[in-house]
Amino acid sequence: MDLEAGPDSPNGGGGGGPAAAAPPVGRETDDSNVQKDLILAYKTLGVVFGGLVTSPLYVYPSMNLSSPTEADYLGIYSIMFWTLTLIGVVKYVCIALNADDYGEGGTFAMYSLLCRHADIGILPTKRMYLEEETLLRSQSTMGRKPSKLGKFFEKSITARRVLLFMAVLGMCMLIGDGILTPAISVLSAIDGLRGPFPSFSKSAVEVLSAAILIGLFLLQKYGTSKVSFLFSPIMAAWTFTTPIIGIYSIFHYYPGIFKAISPHYIVHFFLRNKKQGWQLLGGTVLCITGAEAMYADLGHFSKKAIQIAFLSSIYPSLVLTYAGQTAYLINNVDDFGDGFYKFVPRPVYWPMFVIATLAAIVASQSLISATFSVIKQSVVLDYFPRVKVVHTSPHKEGEVYSPEINYILMVLCVGVILGFGGGKAIGNAFGVVVIMVMLITTFLLTLVMIIIWRTPPVLVGLYFVPFVIMEGSYVSAVFTKITEGGWLPFAVSMILALIMFGWYYGRQRKIEYEMTNKVNLELLEELLARPEVQRVPGMCFFYSNIQDGLTPVLGHYIKNMSSLHAVTIFVTLRYLLVAKVDQRERILIKRLGPNGVYGCTVQYGYADSLSLAGGDDLGAQVVSCLRRHIQMSTDGRSAEEEIAQLQAARLAGVVHVRGKMRLYVGNDAGWFDKVMLRFYEFLHGICRSALPALGMPLQQRVEIGMLYKV
Repeated sequence: MDLEAGPDSPNGGGGGGPAAAAPPVGRETDDSNVQKDLILAYKTLGVVFGGLVTSPLYVYPSMNLSSPTEADYLGIYSIMFWTLTLIGVVKYVCIALNADDYGEGGTFAMYSLLCRHADIGILPTKRMYLEEETLLRSQSTMGRKPSKLGKFFEKSITARRVLLFMAVLGMCMLIGDGILTPAISVLSAIDGLRGPFPSFSKSAVEVLSAAILIGLFLLQKYGTSKVSFLFSPIMAAWTFTTPIIGIYSIFHYYPGIFKAISPHYIVHFFLRNKKQGWQLLGGTVLCITGAEAMYADLGHFSKKAIQIAFLSSIYPSLVLTYAGQTAYLINNVDDFGDGFYKFVPRPVYWPMFVIATLAAIVASQSLISATFSVIKQSVVLDYFPRVKVVHTSPHKEGEVYSPEINYILMVLCVGVILGFGGGKAIGNAFGVVVIMVMLITTFLLTLVMIIIWRTPPVLVGLYFVPFVIMEGSYVSAVFTKITEGGWLPFAVSMILALIMFGWYYGRQRKIEYEMTNKVNLELLEELLARPEVQRVPGMCFFYSNIQDGLTPVLGHYIKNMSSLHAVTIFVTLRYLLVAKVDQRERILIKRLGPNGVYGCTVQYGYADSLSLAGGDDLGAQVVSCLRRHIQMSTDGRSAEEEIAQLQAARLAGVVHVRGKMRLYVGNDAGWFDKVMLRFYEFLHGICRSALPALGMPLQQRVEIGMLYKV
């Protein structure tokens, strides 16, 4: 069989927000837990809110304003205030953070949550094993009568495919966020050099920004643990200094700025500017950048810690900072092209430049790390070709690194800076990414309300209608920027979606072939009963994708080798649509009938590490579990004899066998199969092998080739 469901490192990390699952809400009632949440809230400043808190650097410069007036700036500030309040506070902090999948956030986690509460997934492993998945039944409410909407999705394969497409598109757009956030954040920060030094050219800013990002990407392999203690102080300095400057600007330039909180300024803004006002939404949407990453990073910290940090520092900081910028611009209406550095007082210009540059680097780091996590999540769910994913910290499961993804991101980020140059074009692309992820989250969250939470229809409507109208307006505005840079995230997303669909389609066809041609126990006994087939000394781990039956490669192996080891253990790695699997449920053992033949299932959630407890390789831990299984299920002398046979086989030698399967596409196949399956074979040929992820010695590995005709 072709073991193709895991990252290529014994330390594969988590996805979406890959740290340990947050403790259940409501348990932290004593003072020590409150103090812990406050500490975690401080730490979130350096990890979760990077893109959000650096947004004042590029929001105003991204707008294409034409002869703005005081009324225009008041309307723009009112739009930003209510966008931050409604989307940031109401949608994400108060609602979306509750839609976690055992502590994990993001579109894939929400998709997983929906799949666990209704049979609406189309992932082969999910639908194939759902009826026997006792772990999922114990962790969900599968026994509850599904809602009408849930029944509709269960009956409609088209609806399920659309749901999957939405989850995949949200993930692809978040990866695009990981490309654009470092580019626009660092470029906007370094652009501050052009104020004091007018001779410092735009090209020099771009080259210096690219150099900083290259250095940042080259340091990724060392992990963030060694410098992460600086993240929170840097972001705290940024978060608390910018509103102080904002307050100074408010009193100095326009003390009545907060009258713009009244929504009637928004109405007057659109009545006065009409089409141009609608187009300016493509710039104002950037004020909420990072909220989508905040939700995806939920697994790094508890929900309560994120809520405390956002409501006590991030939200008031942004409100005051944007108020101060707007107050300055009302008195300096043409300075919007450098809306941040122009409103910084000269005496503190250079300290703020240093803090802004460091904050931009930290913000870039947070999105790069989130991209690694999202890619890992896709790999373990079998939607993306295997890439190397390693842990960079022995203590923090969420710190993961992928060299292939890292260097691809580096090339794309540098290409964006050097190719787009100006911040406006990057801002246009950034706006597309941000609002598309948010709109997808709105739709998925509505499904969660209806199918899982069973929210009354009136409350669902009060959530769905306003946010769809608001975010739909933003989407319509940013789509006008497609030709001005907005095409980039769509291009990246389409490439990623093509890769993911090609990989998924090929994997599905392989699984279909295996299920049709699987070896059952009766056929296995017939093969072993043949006189030419011998049971040879030793222990064999035979890797299989199939639970109900054995891989067709087994029959191919026995017929050609005319042998089977005295102890043969068929190992299946099963990646479940849950965040984490309890250690007691990780390795499941059963006898398969013939003497010395066992089945083993190793279960992982998408936020689990492939390294098992104890530090041993997988083979050693499977043998240990098998020994315990024999002792518990067999009496007295029989157990001793079976354990002795197990020990003797292990001493005689261990071999790990996997199939090296290839899809053979015949001439009678349709053109779609020819294109997609050959594309899959190309991806399969360049991706990493899954077997080294299990820590097996190279000399013990054996590959058996076989063609699957489709």
